[in-house]
Amino acid sequence: MQYEYLVFNIIIMTGPFILGLIKPFYFAHRWASAFKSIILVGIPFIIWDALVTGSHWYFNQKYVMGITILNLPLEEWLFFLTVPFACLFTWEMVTQRVSNKTYAKISKIRPWLYLLPVPGFLLFFSGLEYTGLVFIFLTIAVLVDQVMQTDLILQKRFYIYLAWILGFTLIFNGFLTWRPVVLYGEEFQIGLRIITIPIEDFGYGISLLFLNTAVFERLEMRKQVQLKTV
Repeated sequence: MQYEYLVFNIIIMTGPFILGLIKPFYFAHRWASAFKSIILVGIPFIIWDALVTGSHWYFNQKYVMGITILNLPLEEWLFFLTVPFACLFTWEMVTQRVSNKTYAKISKIRPWLYLLPVPGFLLFFSGLEYTGLVFIFLTIAVLVDQVMQTDLILQKRFYIYLAWILGFTLIFNGFLTWRPVVLYGEEFQIGLRIITIPIEDFGYGISLLFLNTAVFERLEMRKQVQLKTV
């Protein structure tokens, strides 16, 4: 179906949007921060996406309308809105229901994560470009989280949220790769899949949503400081 990827985006967005207007799940008061983070984080990922479409992956014309902007189908642009919005809504639901317990010991592990670009660049220049870029972007997410002092990586609720993200990836990315809406240049990845999903897609999604959530939290922290000073 030519509109399948579009319908996919609508389904992802509809639930969180409607639920976010209802009191037990209210999220509308944080929409401004959510959309700002989505735009800011979306820029580097859209550039990445546009540069590698046609090599690392490409889109099955059976399932897209054919409207393209900067080499990307309109539906792919919507992906960078609908998926982060749904996940930020999920983050809000987790933070409302899970205590903000921190794991201090992870702060001792975090410096080692900054070594990930080493295998990342080695993989990239050996031809496994998608795999290498995932390592690099995961490191960027960890760095941004620390620099902005959001420290999501130290929080118990972040790992509960991460479990939800992985579950959503299995469902929604699984659909996109099963149909397949998205096809891949196998030579740019290690070839390991979970069901139909390249392992790199999990890293791509985690880095995208980790960054979105860190920026969202930073914007909310800034907003709270401004409210206190008024």
